Amino acid sequence: MSVTCEPERHPRAAATPRRSLMAAAVAAPVLAGATAGAARAASPGPVQPVPTVLDDWTDVGSALGRRGNMNRGLIYRASFPRLDLRVVCQRVTVTPELALGSHVGFIRYADGSTMMMGDLTVTEREMAGVLAPLHEHGVETTAIHKHLPAHSTDVWWIHAHAHGHDPVPLARAVRAAIDATGTPPPGTPPPEQPLDLDTAGLDAALGARGTVYGDVYKFVLVRREQIVRAGLALPPGLGSTTALNFQPVGSGRAAFAGDFVMVADEVLEVLTLLGRGGIRIVTLHNHDLREDPRLFFVHLWAVDDAVRIGRALRPALDVTNVEPVG
Repeated sequence: MSVTCEPERHPRAAATPRRSLMAAAVAAPVLAGATAGAARAASPGPVQPVPTVLDDWTDVGSALGRRGNMNRGLIYRASFPRLDLRVVCQRVTVTPELALGSHVGFIRYADGSTMMMGDLTVTEREMAGVLAPLHEHGVETTAIHKHLPAHSTDVWWIHAHAHGHDPVPLARAVRAAIDATGTPPPGTPPPEQPLDLDTAGLDAALGARGTVYGDVYKFVLVRREQIVRAGLALPPGLGSTTALNFQPVGSGRAAFAGDFVMVADEVLEVLTLLGRGGIRIVTLHNHDLREDPRLFFVHLWAVDDAVRIGRALRPALDVTNVEPVG
């Protein structure tokens, strides 16, 4: 996902050069956004994403230190699994595929600009070291929250967003943030193993078809309506996704970690139905600052028979305006 590119580091004693570099780094995305904003003001509708191929993102992959992949021909996505962490939640050892994977996505737009969105998994001790390079490079923090109920090692998740004409400085900011964590370098993924889950039963319960992703069975659904972020149309799956992950724990049981995406009018009914189904609500929050319509997300947790969990989720899922990824 790997070409290594070490970020340049400057000692704090060299205050004047550092400030100059930081000012330039921050100004670049801001100025690019201002130029793009003027172009969008003259446009009759939101600026649309344009298709790209993997080779278009070679410089971004080099800056990130790993090769990503293309998602539906529009989103360049790179993952940073936290294989270094041992996180236990309700006596379940949480795997990176279930809930411990940092990732970042890049999209190119018709006005020549690039949007970046990321979700970074960090420990309590790593938090300040991750936020500093993001903010110094003009990357917005749009959420800091939990994906899991009480757990150890204590882990947080940071949502990040940036927009500019040159994606490489944005990738370098992400790389600097990742380097402030214990995230290991990319390696060879382990071979997929058969899952001790009734996957056909889960598919029937949720009315969708899941996929094997490492050691979890995963469902991804996206909002049907167009989501616009500051004049930019978000492609399906970027910042507007419901993700449902099932990690086998034996005898057909699963640890479930999920994230529902909702508009405001759906929130109360969804939370009510989830509570009735015995699904634990972890966090209700936003992932972004400027999207339209405004989106809300709820992180969920359960440990039970996997199909029983799926059946408990289905009534709440049907309330939301989502569809499986095609």
